Amino acid sequence: MNIVLPLIEDLQDAALAQALQRRIDQKTKPLGSLGRLERLALRLGLILGSESPRLAQPQLLVCAADHGLAARGVSAFPSEVTWQMVENFLAGGAAVSVLARPHRQALSVVDCGVKHDFVAPGSPDGTRPGLLVRKVAPGTADCLEAAAMSAEQCALAIAQGQALVRGLPGNCVLLGEMGIGNTSAASMLMARLLGRDIAHCTGAGTGLAAEALERKTAILRAVLQRHAQAQAPLQALAAFGGFEIATLVGVVLQAASERRVLVVDGFITTAAVLVAQALAPHVAQRCVFAHRSGERGHAVMLDHLQAEPLLDMGLRLGEGSGAALAWPLLQSACLLLEQMASFASAGVSERAP
Repeated sequence: MNIVLPLIEDLQDAALAQALQRRIDQKTKPLGSLGRLERLALRLGLILGSESPRLAQPQLLVCAADHGLAARGVSAFPSEVTWQMVENFLAGGAAVSVLARPHRQALSVVDCGVKHDFVAPGSPDGTRPGLLVRKVAPGTADCLEAAAMSAEQCALAIAQGQALVRGLPGNCVLLGEMGIGNTSAASMLMARLLGRDIAHCTGAGTGLAAEALERKTAILRAVLQRHAQAQAPLQALAAFGGFEIATLVGVVLQAASERRVLVVDGFITTAAVLVAQALAPHVAQRCVFAHRSGERGHAVMLDHLQAEPLLDMGLRLGEGSGAALAWPLLQSACLLLEQMASFASAGVSERAP
């Protein structure tokens, strides 16, 4: 599989980290009293390479695609919900649409492989506002019978994700996804890349009952056995899918190489980071993990990536909803660095030595 990996350097910078920490400690507050918000400010400063980090023009990408495995009943919802939800995003009625609006996050929906035609009737070029068509194919193959995608399709999806980021303004990208069946793909990627039993990686997804969850787990176990030879990260990605996850891998790689802040949503988007991190070991340094999902397995993924999620609210919707919800915390961390007075500037006495 031929993909071009961008250069992603180690962000470790002792001098900058020391300068940032000194600036945080000199603010008019007891040491460490803003808790994890201080660590978030430090992280953002290191990602953006500045003692005064500023977030500019946040881009929220919801990558959408269908999965052939969904026909086997691994989700509580039918596959047509994928395209119906894309229409809901475009109409502004989805949770992520509502959460993104007040914070001026530019929401783009990317058709990476939805089994539906979104061309706008009457439009000269068929385009629709808010929709980016980067369709690799109308859904992946049933991965119980064959690889979800070919090596060439996987490479194309990754390359398209990289190209998307190169065309975006701003210095931060929020990750979202939509695809009936994609918790199955993410669970199998986790199982293969982390060496975990699939039963510990598989959750209810869109709300499967206990018996249906058992059946889903058995199907995923059979898929893993079917593709036992797919051990390397890109082999596993091609074997299990999906086009939206592969596109997100490209998004993550390119954004990391450009030193943009990556705001990672939940289980599916973290699976994309897991693949990207396996390809380029400094990727996770650029990531802010929005929340710990209610989906089984997400906490294990986060622990593997040494991630400190900002929120823990039992969310398991996806779409980028958790990333949009956590965004004000990133803004607050930057504003405290920029606008909060120091002891010296405010004329406030410091703590006695």
